[in-house]
Amino acid sequence: MLILRQSTRAELIVRKSRFLAEADPVASPEAARELQRERKRVYAGCNHVVFAFVCGPRGGVMGCSDDGEPSGTAGRPVMEVLKGSGITNVLLTVTRWFGGTLLGTGGLVRAYTESAQLALADAPTAELVPLTRFTLALTYLQYETVRRRLTEFAAAVLGEEFGAGVTLSGELPSANFAAFSAMVRDLTNGAAVPREQPVNEESVLP
Repeated sequence: MLILRQSTRAELIVRKSRFLAEADPVASPEAARELQRERKRVYAGCNHVVFAFVCGPRGGVMGCSDDGEPSGTAGRPVMEVLKGSGITNVLLTVTRWFGGTLLGTGGLVRAYTESAQLALADAPTAELVPLTRFTLALTYLQYETVRRRLTEFAAAVLGEEFGAGVTLSGELPSANFAAFSAMVRDLTNGAAVPREQPVNEESVLP
């Protein structure tokens, strides 16, 4: 799966109706719905704020709304564009200002589909990477040695506590955790073992 690196937008005019499509990274379905509600507040003079979102590491959490357009003519076409993009953790809204000419169901489907496609056409994306958090108790000598090796496993330090020893907390791509653990055990002769703390979060490859 992919994730957006930044928000994108595109505009389409069809028979004097204005369609403004905006794609944004979101962390959860709740965040997606809140952003859609915010769009309705910002664009108070519009006729519809249609939306679709896809969330989760496998894109398995989805939702959409026609927001008053005829059933199946707006939210579903936008959703199909999102599903075809392979992007997750994303909200795509299409705001419509009615231009006075009815487009018919086929015209609406085409307009919402094209708007969504335009918003994602040049969207900057990156590969989604599931993360694993860990904590690790080390002596000061072990800490210096392990600390120098973190970049080999794309590990990021989240916190350090210094006392009689050092408690290191961090996160790294889940695929690297087994090799990282083996490295720590080898360097410390089995005295230190990272404690795994899986989290339902994702990051992107730099």
